[in-house]
Amino acid sequence: MANSPRILLVDDEPDLLDLMELTLVKMGLETDRAASVAEARAQLSGKHYDLCLTDMRLPDGEGLEVVALASALAAPVPVAVITAYGNAGNAVAALKAGAFDYLSKPVALDQLRALIKSAIKVPGSAQSDDPARGLIGQSAAMQDIRARIAKLARTQAPVHIAGESGSGKELAARLIHRLGSRADQPFVAVNCGAIPETLMESEFFGYRKGAFTGAEADRNGFFQAADGGTLFLDEVADLPLSMQVKLLRVLQEKKVRKVGATAEEAIDVRIVSATHQSLAALVEAGRFRQDLYYRLNVIDLLMPSLRERVEDIPEMARFLLNKLGGVEVKLDRDAEKALAAYAFPGNVRELENTLERALALCDNQHIQAADLNLAPTLPASSTTPGSKYPLQDYLDQTERAAILEALEQTRYNKTAAARVLGVTFRSLRYRLERLGIE
Repeated sequence: MANSPRILLVDDEPDLLDLMELTLVKMGLETDRAASVAEARAQLSGKHYDLCLTDMRLPDGEGLEVVALASALAAPVPVAVITAYGNAGNAVAALKAGAFDYLSKPVALDQLRALIKSAIKVPGSAQSDDPARGLIGQSAAMQDIRARIAKLARTQAPVHIAGESGSGKELAARLIHRLGSRADQPFVAVNCGAIPETLMESEFFGYRKGAFTGAEADRNGFFQAADGGTLFLDEVADLPLSMQVKLLRVLQEKKVRKVGATAEEAIDVRIVSATHQSLAALVEAGRFRQDLYYRLNVIDLLMPSLRERVEDIPEMARFLLNKLGGVEVKLDRDAEKALAAYAFPGNVRELENTLERALALCDNQHIQAADLNLAPTLPASSTTPGSKYPLQDYLDQTERAAILEALEQTRYNKTAAARVLGVTFRSLRYRLERLGIE
């Protein structure tokens, strides 16, 4: 077993060490033991390990010290921590400190095996794949985002992505998945705002045959579909409180129970969530559970809006035009200036829609400023504080931004968008026509 992965087990309970060692040996892995932080330090400095499993409480210190030691090595070693049952605070602290994942005592062997299989595939460096693919732009903001995504890909910690609609939250989530150890496993994206509340439990957790009228066969839910991979919860702020409670239990126990089933089944899923709303503000307002917020927001990633990286717009426009019409499409210099001066409340999604429309209207695949048909009520300067006159222009701008946000949130389902906005479908259709939103 000279080439077998080597695991360092750090715990002061001999019985638990025996149990884990026996399990890992059966998986064809090599193991070493340490009963304290000092012993772990000596082992980590003297040998190469593919993974370290450490208890949080050790005779001479904390498991977080082992996490720090392993992370500071020239070739960082992923660390999973073992926490006391129900001690979510320790687990979250470990993940924020850089731990790869965590297990709760008593250690379930099926969860241990799943963690090991995932951990030994962790890439030593995210440079083995280019995290820039799909994230266009050389602005400082985008360089920071790419670097952060490369780091997030190395851990299993839950990530919450914040940012305006159309700023690339799902793209960032997919990159985190693709650059991580679960890249060859499913990536399941779920729009939490598009699922009726009455169907949420069966959609997320699946159901047994006969569980309710119409349940003619067993069916898996989103969690089972994403088992071994990543579950992306888009617009997670739209989850009703009743579903938030159930989701919290799944994240704590790492088990789901299908509707109509009596037994739970273990699942191995990494959670990445996103929303354009402020979860912290929703917690303050009592619309989002604080305990779930801390579970989801272990590590946060803030996607910048397009108007915060105006220098990226020309490169982004060329990339999108190549995708839409080929390299022969030309963008006039005045058109580039017009794009840079526009506020883009819909961000990259709106930029793509604008260019697609311009491509259809232009002559000889040469896009001029007039082809863009940008609304004059939305120049970048009008978004600055105090620029609220003339009043009708300001009101139109605000209304347009709210409608675009609702359409983005509901994946351009106009009926659902009208419900989100609190207006009738006929009223929304009138407003779309008046504001020139296609």
